[in-house]
Amino acid sequence: MQKQRVSQVFVPGGMPKLTYVERTQGEIREKLESAKDNLCKLVTLTGQTKSGKTVLTQMIFPFTDPNVIWVDGGSITAENDIWEQVLDRLDVYPNEEVNTSDTASTVVSGKANVSASILIAKGGGELGVSQNDGSTKGKKSARNITSKNAAIKALAESQASLIIDDFHYLDRDMQGSFVRAVKPLVFHGVPVVLIAIPHRRYDAIKVEREITGRLENIMMPYWSIDELKQIATIGFPLLNVNVSSAVVDILASEALGSPHLMQEFCKSLCADYSIKETSEKEIKISKVDDSLFKNVAESTGKVVFDKLATGPRQRSDRLMRLLKSGERVDIYKVVLYALSKMKPGMQTIQYEELRSAIRDIVAETPPQAHEVTRVLEKMSEIASNEEASTPVIDWEREEQKLHITDPFFAFYLKWRAH
Repeated sequence: MQKQRVSQVFVPGGMPKLTYVERTQGEIREKLESAKDNLCKLVTLTGQTKSGKTVLTQMIFPFTDPNVIWVDGGSITAENDIWEQVLDRLDVYPNEEVNTSDTASTVVSGKANVSASILIAKGGGELGVSQNDGSTKGKKSARNITSKNAAIKALAESQASLIIDDFHYLDRDMQGSFVRAVKPLVFHGVPVVLIAIPHRRYDAIKVEREITGRLENIMMPYWSIDELKQIATIGFPLLNVNVSSAVVDILASEALGSPHLMQEFCKSLCADYSIKETSEKEIKISKVDDSLFKNVAESTGKVVFDKLATGPRQRSDRLMRLLKSGERVDIYKVVLYALSKMKPGMQTIQYEELRSAIRDIVAETPPQAHEVTRVLEKMSEIASNEEASTPVIDWEREEQKLHITDPFFAFYLKWRAH
């Protein structure tokens, strides 16, 4: 049996080459691959955070392919950043050469201005050169053209694929402006793929309006229990580890539809049994301790939980409320402890359900409705300012709904140390 390292078999948050799972009979992959075949449509791949969107896209459009340009939406502060990255990846910089010349002709003689757009490769070659036939003489000058125009011309010439990951990170005006800019490229078959989370940050309506009739939206559904189990059933035999079906069932059921969490569980299970690489002798595992889930929860969700619990700023004058557990906490922790009691997973929570959970944990008069909604608004604000691709929670005031949008945060709510 070929030896494999655990770190190569189970890859949380990375490219799992050995434990990659082909989902839904390859339908999603086939749809995404169609973007490479002169589809002439803008492709959007949407799905919840940590659901495998980026991994799937990299299987079809590898980051290492010189003809594929990946842009991380989280790194973009202005639209020009996108075009600068495109030019850098294609190893091109913009320049425009202008000739003012006397052109000889047997029919007409006269002076003409000829503008020849040139994209000069940093290595010395030229892309997109326009020539003027006939004998010429006169002045020659050069001027810079915008990065945006240069990048679009370079993409058209090279037919390179452009992938924007975490597209929802761009502000809404920038999303619309970008789609307008790439519309001509899409029309001519250049593959453009936007990866986004179906969240209010991503203005799907605006994107569709900008490119009506030329949009191919691919939805990435939550992973099913059976799909998550495949990560374990493929990976553990590579390490000569026999994990009971009962343990695999537990791991998959705790993963909240996230392959990232499932990879994390499998890797942690190996660590618990001191497995670092393929074992000479078969190792049998028939139980999983709760400490595994608690340790994963601490390492993945505690930081953001603590930031939300702190609130917008530390204040000594916040009213402390007595809980039935005997602890005294302020309203931010009251709300988070109530959420933790609910163990909501990735579900949407109705406001009244949260209010009921709050009443269940406080030992005295619960906070008033307007106090709770104010805290939810502040928490959403804090979550939005976090350096993550999407807020872990999102409060819709009009609908009176709280969305848990991050599986790591949902997992921490369930397994945090009380």
